[in-house]
Amino acid sequence: MDGLIQEKHLHHRKITVGITGASGAVYGIRAVEILNSLGVETHLVISGAAEITIAHETGRTIESVRGLATRRYDNKDIGATIASGSYGIDGMIIAPCSMRTLGAIANSLSDNLIVRAADVMLKEGKPLVLVVRETPLHRGHLRLMDLAALSGAIIFPPVPALYNKPLTIEEMIDQSVYRFLHRIGIETPGRKSWQGF
Repeated sequence: MDGLIQEKHLHHRKITVGITGASGAVYGIRAVEILNSLGVETHLVISGAAEITIAHETGRTIESVRGLATRRYDNKDIGATIASGSYGIDGMIIAPCSMRTLGAIANSLSDNLIVRAADVMLKEGKPLVLVVRETPLHRGHLRLMDLAALSGAIIFPPVPALYNKPLTIEEMIDQSVYRFLHRIGIETPGRKSWQGF
């Protein structure tokens, strides 16, 4: 019975996924695919820079990626439903999160829909996961991460877990996605937790 209650609850979840121009577009794409497989309503925003990265890194068309989501939005549409706390989004993931997007979120500069939707999550006390993709990090990056964390953001660099002995890049990517979905309260059948030696 508990499983049925949890499944019903997931089907009523609404999660926004933002994909920005940093390397690692596959993290956002896989997040949407996995959320869809769980029956979660997905709201997708892709930045202009991410369109270039998606084409280069994945070989997928933007139309096919947009088509994965329950609803999709133009990043310039700051009047979209997800730009308001009254719409009832349950959480947001920005995967990958560019340093430019991190800086805008950290400083509450809501000049596009991804940043505005993220700001809504923070002001409403909802989970916001920033899958920041940059290395090495200079003090400016670290300062922005700290500022965003002070406002309530979850800083989640996609560091691969090697204790599961992944055999493929796809397994490594999926484990990171499972972990950041877990961080916003969504359990996935494929997530492997540490069981000790």
